Amino acid sequence: MTDEPPRKRMVHLPTGGTAAGRAGPKRLKTAKERTPSSQAWLERQINDPFVTEAKAKGYRSRAAFKLAEIDDRYGLIRRGARVIDLGCAPGGWLQIAVQRGAAGVVGVDLLAVDPLTGADIIQADFTDPDCGARLMELLGGAPDLILSDMAPNTTGHRQTDHLRIVGLIETAVEFAITVLKPGGAFVSKAFQGGETAGLLALLKTNFANVRHVKPKASRAESSELYLLATGFKGRGGEPPPQAR
Repeated sequence: MTDEPPRKRMVHLPTGGTAAGRAGPKRLKTAKERTPSSQAWLERQINDPFVTEAKAKGYRSRAAFKLAEIDDRYGLIRRGARVIDLGCAPGGWLQIAVQRGAAGVVGVDLLAVDPLTGADIIQADFTDPDCGARLMELLGGAPDLILSDMAPNTTGHRQTDHLRIVGLIETAVEFAITVLKPGGAFVSKAFQGGETAGLLALLKTNFANVRHVKPKASRAESSELYLLATGFKGRGGEPPPQAR
């Protein structure tokens, strides 16, 4: 997540460590070994009520509250629904999907993710052409909801990073419009000013409603927000009756 330490990468595998090892200050032995950015992140974590609440409730990350809030507002996770989570490490969104009654939950990430009862998880690169078929086989039917919290490796070059972000969103959208059940929904991490007109046009062509959402658990200073597309029109291009 942009407002958490790097842990989800769908372009190259990290050089070492684990999601848990990078998620907290235990790896930072002394203050003088910390970079300014890691020191700032640690201070935010210490003072972040969502981090404290996530630990208290047993969630794997504060990101769980982002999906919970979006679902509270828009009713995406219906009991018995099928859900695919792209870029699922460390598993906070999977926990919310299972907790709220989804009957089929499948996640994928480049990082290894601890097993979770009620979810099938694979370690793979979603951009691999064979990954989508593996996810669908595990799910056993068309998904009602596709979630994407993927983020690319950053290079520090603004234009390059922008193109990588948009490229990942486009890959997730193309997968969604290929496999979603009519009436289904799509949620993807995005960034303010980060989408192209073509991407938004693609979503509006295939979904009845497209909006930007910024949950309270997304830090105010972060440019992170989420694209929410509901009422998938289906491969025929017509929205289901309830989405019209």
